[in-house]
Amino acid sequence: MNNIYLFPKWATKFLFFLILTSTCMVTSALGQDASEIKLSEFRPVSIYKVPVTHIQKSKYPIIDFHAHDNAANLKGVEAWVNTMDKVGVQKSIILSYTTGPAFDSIVAKYAGYKERFEIWCGIDYTGCDKPDWSERAVKELERCYKQGARGVGELGDKGLGEFYSQPAPSCGLHIDDPRMQPIIKRCGELNMPISIHVAEDAWMYEKPDEKNDGQGNAGTWHVDMTKPGILNHDQLVETLEHAVRDNPGTTFIACHLANTCSDLSMIARLFDLYPNLYADIAARYGELAPIPHYVHDFMEKYANKLVYGTDMGRDQSMYESTFRILESNDEHFYDHALFNYHWALYGLGLSSKTLKKLYNANGMKILKRPN
Repeated sequence: MNNIYLFPKWATKFLFFLILTSTCMVTSALGQDASEIKLSEFRPVSIYKVPVTHIQKSKYPIIDFHAHDNAANLKGVEAWVNTMDKVGVQKSIILSYTTGPAFDSIVAKYAGYKERFEIWCGIDYTGCDKPDWSERAVKELERCYKQGARGVGELGDKGLGEFYSQPAPSCGLHIDDPRMQPIIKRCGELNMPISIHVAEDAWMYEKPDEKNDGQGNAGTWHVDMTKPGILNHDQLVETLEHAVRDNPGTTFIACHLANTCSDLSMIARLFDLYPNLYADIAARYGELAPIPHYVHDFMEKYANKLVYGTDMGRDQSMYESTFRILESNDEHFYDHALFNYHWALYGLGLSSKTLKKLYNANGMKILKRPN
């Protein structure tokens, strides 16, 4: 007959307490319970002992084609210029979105540094549902040109029509709407490039769930495709293509590579077809750096079509992060201050020839400045 030993209740409870306490002590020693870590809290530190490149100044002088009014006052402008000097930025294009008095005030703020900043205006959509709107919008464009505007931007369309410009959003107009045609044509006549943001990257259209590769940003920038009349990603890229195709005398700059980072063949096809189309790489370093070999080859092939941009403020460390991604061959590193994705970053190791075009030469061509 087997002996059966029965613990008294107090001993059973004490044993359970010891097991629970030991488990908590182990969890405490090892850190947070892995099953409780949220992806939004994921802040890994690279374990690899590999070369780290610190690039404090760009290899060539830079024209930043995607900045905004990041200085609150003249003191802020002066501090920005100081940072630009340190990192090698020759000129920043301020995409103001604005027209009217708001545009004039931005021009006045940067007036003391005309060689360092170029202010681009928006489009005045006030009364865009009226028959004479296009004519009035052209007149305001011409007025802004006289005030110093040398380009238009950033126009923005995430599916429901242009909405970035101030003081009024559009009446659901897309860039290829016939009512936009007189304005686009006049931009070409005045040699005013149009900087335009269409769509968002592909993962912003997918459910922000455990399968979404861009989860870190997909929740924040998710596009609600249930809204009536909203255009999807590919349809918005088509509106850009229609406008570029129908206006060969006007230069277009597709912001953020037209948000085709997950399928660069889309923007590559447009580059092959349209000489008047360029793209900036602003605020897409975190999207490009995870696939360095493919992006390297893409940027080397289309080096004549790309311009540098930031769209991430004016901190010195921000510029330095872009240089590391573009110029170095560093592997498996993170920059949690700038990028919310879970993936690691890699340097693209672009050639000197491509860097020179990306940083400066293409921009000089667009702005019709002598090389």
